[in-house]
Amino acid sequence: MTLRKWFHLFWTTLLLGMVVSIVIGLILQYSDKEFSVMGLSAVGFNVLNMLLGGATISVLSQMGFFAYLIVRFIAVGIIRSKTVWDLLQLAVVIVVLFDLVYLRMTNFEGTGSVFSYIVLPILILIISLGVAYWKVKMTNRNAFIPTLFFMCAVTVLEAVPALKLDNAASSFFMLAPLLVCNAWQILILHKILDNKKS
Repeated sequence: MTLRKWFHLFWTTLLLGMVVSIVIGLILQYSDKEFSVMGLSAVGFNVLNMLLGGATISVLSQMGFFAYLIVRFIAVGIIRSKTVWDLLQLAVVIVVLFDLVYLRMTNFEGTGSVFSYIVLPILILIISLGVAYWKVKMTNRNAFIPTLFFMCAVTVLEAVPALKLDNAASSFFMLAPLLVCNAWQILILHKILDNKKS
């Protein structure tokens, strides 16, 4: 990867994070009058804070993406069998989605119904499956499980600060840009790493 390609990935991801945060933030602000970003409730202040929040979330997404690539590189070197590595990734996805329901339910002492805690993992899984399917269409079938793992496990790990709050608006405000930024990075990766000489 050249520096120019990395800059392209960085700035496009940053821009996507800011745009999605502003759109989601404004929707949340106008649908829920109590919603505020960093305690400020005036629209002008919030737009600036939504921009800064989106930029921060996109940088968090990029750190998670590069951490995933490094961990994957090391794991593939240690675990030589592709089947074992794929099964391990699927097991982690299942554990993460189960824990997303179980741990939130026990931490918030069942303030809502079980269904309310199942919705978020199902939504993340559906989006992850869609992105993984799209990645397979763009590249090959070997990309399905790594993409699913990255979109589920890494996204949930990155979203832990928002998931610790029992607040749907906060979770949505952080998860939407994270999912978009993560999807963008994983979908564009093969184009960035394409070293074909024309």
